[in-house]
Amino acid sequence: MQFVCRLGTADGRIVTELQQGSDVGAVRRELERKGFHVFEVKPRGFGLLRQLRWPGRRRRRLPAREFLAFNQELAALLRAGLPLLQSLDLMLERMEDENFREILSEVRDQVKSGAELSEAFASFGDLFPPLYPSTLKAGERSGELEQVLRRFIRYLRLVLGARKKVFSALIYPTVLISLSVVMMLVMAVVVVPRFSRFYDDLDAELPALTQTTLSISFFLRDHFLWIVAGAVAGIWALRRWAGTEGGRVVVDRWRLEVPLVGDIFRYFSLSEFCRSLSTLLAGGIPLLQALDTAVSAVSNAFVRRRLEPAIAAVREGQAFHRAVEDSGIFPPLGIDMIKVGEATGALDDMLASISDHFDEAVETRTERLLALFEPIMLVVMGVIVAALLVSIYLPMVSILGQVGS
Repeated sequence: MQFVCRLGTADGRIVTELQQGSDVGAVRRELERKGFHVFEVKPRGFGLLRQLRWPGRRRRRLPAREFLAFNQELAALLRAGLPLLQSLDLMLERMEDENFREILSEVRDQVKSGAELSEAFASFGDLFPPLYPSTLKAGERSGELEQVLRRFIRYLRLVLGARKKVFSALIYPTVLISLSVVMMLVMAVVVVPRFSRFYDDLDAELPALTQTTLSISFFLRDHFLWIVAGAVAGIWALRRWAGTEGGRVVVDRWRLEVPLVGDIFRYFSLSEFCRSLSTLLAGGIPLLQALDTAVSAVSNAFVRRRLEPAIAAVREGQAFHRAVEDSGIFPPLGIDMIKVGEATGALDDMLASISDHFDEAVETRTERLLALFEPIMLVVMGVIVAALLVSIYLPMVSILGQVGS
């Protein structure tokens, strides 16, 4: 039987290889004997079976709220004393989402065939958070799957709460900017050209500001479809490029460098990392394996790339706080708190406190940004509208002055 193995090499690289073996344990022992650090071993057959059963069909990720509800129900059933397989059967009977029902059916089949729950979920790749299979594995090793699920549920609630605050804060600026752009386009494309016909009838010499405004207005009106098509094509190309590994790193780096907004993105990503690592360490996962999983759970590709060398540094014996400091992405306060956590043996609790601190920083900076955004937008809109009105009415004032004289 073939297994997909995610390994750490002696020189610090992380590689994925196919290995033959009778079971997961035998493959893991053989790889460890060869000097590899084994992060994950999962049967390849399940992935092939899934591709044969649903050829050409692409699975969508489960919404976070539904995934949270699933884990809450599973934890409740396990706490009530039901065996894992029976719990999965009961949940399948009540599952309404067709996509997740198919996934859960495969998970149940794998568990029934002898696979662990963590291996079953890991076989679906990026459909589930990388933190999830590692968390389940910690519960399976300790025999406390229900308690570990409760800990993951708390983590998921905190992450969802932080994301909700950020997205809710961005709704108002987005709506305001969109309405402002629409209003200015209507004035430039509809209102200004009507005044042009009036000025043509008067045969008057127009000021430079008015001529510039009319030229821009006519250009937008005459090439509107081409401008829209070009904008759509540009956005599509940018999204395709940003979807590549290199493009994603560049875009995420730009986000961190935007004035006022960059720190919000940075603290949010560091909160993700600290919260994930704290959850894994509290579940009994060794630091090196937990670090690899926590880094892969960071949504910002640039932050993730800056943190990846810390995995190799810790593997070579460097202190964790020193490896994080070398990444250049953590603030000094976070590094000091990690150092204290290492010294006191309470690294998981300290990382949770750091994550709370970063969440508060995100919330505080977002509120400050919104407080600045509204007056700045009003001033910018006022200047643009005033410039349009002045350019429209300036010739009329000039003509009336000539008539009066």
